[in-house]
Amino acid sequence: MNINPLLEKLSLGEIELNNRVVMAPMTRSRADNSENTPTDLHAKYYRQRASAGLIITEGSQISKKAVGYINTPGIYSQAQIDGWKKVTEAVHEKGGKVFIQIWHVGRISHPDFHNGELPLAPSAINPQSKSFTPKGFKETVTPKEMSLEEIHQTIQDFKMAGKNAMEAGFDGIEIHASNGYLLHQFSSRTSNVRTDGYGGSIENRARILFEIIDALKGVMPENKIGVRLNPSLHGIFGMTMDEESIPTFDYIIEKLNEYNLAYLHLSEPFSDVSELPYAVTEIAKRYRSMYKGILIINGDFDQEKGNRFILEGLADAVAFGKPYVSNPDLVERFSQDTPLQDWDQRTFYTPGKKGYTDYPKLKSEKVK
Repeated sequence: MNINPLLEKLSLGEIELNNRVVMAPMTRSRADNSENTPTDLHAKYYRQRASAGLIITEGSQISKKAVGYINTPGIYSQAQIDGWKKVTEAVHEKGGKVFIQIWHVGRISHPDFHNGELPLAPSAINPQSKSFTPKGFKETVTPKEMSLEEIHQTIQDFKMAGKNAMEAGFDGIEIHASNGYLLHQFSSRTSNVRTDGYGGSIENRARILFEIIDALKGVMPENKIGVRLNPSLHGIFGMTMDEESIPTFDYIIEKLNEYNLAYLHLSEPFSDVSELPYAVTEIAKRYRSMYKGILIINGDFDQEKGNRFILEGLADAVAFGKPYVSNPDLVERFSQDTPLQDWDQRTFYTPGKKGYTDYPKLKSEKVK
């Protein structure tokens, strides 16, 4: 029996991954230019980590209206497409595979990003959270309830982001329907109190996600689309679980079986939800039998726990976040059973190479 199944190959549709170690999407706030364009520094950062079986990039906004954090890259302009081409070429030159996470933050934003206009959301409910603006963290505001026209435009923006991603050379895309952002806001009864076709019933609240998948299928192969969900998120990013939260995700995940997706990417709970009677504390255990395709799991995994989940059949691959910040050669460290380097949390979101591209690899490559 392989005691290190994280290092086994895995097929995602027509894509062959060299291992089952996935680099999780992580906001790093290095697109510090007027067009929110990926730079040569991004290309170096992702190239350094190309030994991952799959890289999922940081969340990238699908339009100007989708932004809610400072210095995050987009995927809606030609300049951004050209910037991402440098990244995909750099990863592919190293034999890696890379998906881009496409993103709309919804109400987790601030008027400072939108020329004073309110951010968009399914309903006019303040998440009582914070937004990282050019002027520092600010309290969120009550957003504007999206009109049907704005919903339909957002679906088209996701579609165009997928088309742009293909032009930029990505191996696929991940729809960010997780962590309290727009699509998660639609699916939750506590953030969506609409009374039209996008609110009310579970089916209506989930509708926008499936309309986005259907739209994306028109511009890219279905098996190049991944979906990210966080069923037991509670008390973070303005989200509050209720008795319909898990039944809603049950419905979504069952329905995703109707598609030939690249994968489903799930998160274990971000916080202790053991006291919530309607929460699920072990996400992979609940949804592994329900979802028939490739399942990626994340949430404070180390090598031992990741190997165990794969051996027990709870997941096909494991996504690692913070360990990839400070260990660009995480796969090599796993294969050689080498201790991991600690990360410097103070540099997670600061401009420049410090805490970004200056972590050394084994055999100490020169870091420029």
